[in-house]
Amino acid sequence: MNFNIVKLLKLFGLSLLLSISALASPAQAEVSVTFYSHDFGKNFPHAFFIAKGETADGQKVDTGFGFTAINVSPGILFGSVKGHVKAPSAEYIASSNPHFTVTLDDKKYRELLMVVKKWREIPQKSYSLNKRNCVHFINDVIKALDLKTNLKTANWKKPRSFMEEVMKLNPFLK
Repeated sequence: MNFNIVKLLKLFGLSLLLSISALASPAQAEVSVTFYSHDFGKNFPHAFFIAKGETADGQKVDTGFGFTAINVSPGILFGSVKGHVKAPSAEYIASSNPHFTVTLDDKKYRELLMVVKKWREIPQKSYSLNKRNCVHFINDVIKALDLKTNLKTANWKKPRSFMEEVMKLNPFLK
């Protein structure tokens, strides 16, 4: 057999092997998380995130979470009340303000879900307008993603201003 043909066949075989191994290598997660605020009003939560994409094992992700009082009443002005992690509706998302999006790998997505789990398991009365509200929840999520936040912020009750402050602290965010 001609030396050039043997060389060409080896090169073709190597190319085919590399193509097959690329297909067999583990997929990379690509979960996009967008952070939102909603101007004050009768609907809650005022700060939340939406996650969409797919994990490395092929699990589809299309969810979102915020933290709010179970019953929004004047009681929130006077102390702690029952709270819960809540998924916002599509209509609520559409009427809210997106601020920035980050893309997560599987590890960071699992860490984000651990924050959600932690907040779901906080003993009741878990919601406090001054100490544990939707912005506090989002702050914990943002910290889990290794983004900078200001723990001395004046924006604990101002979701839009809080998100804008986070963007200033992390200028690469879009």
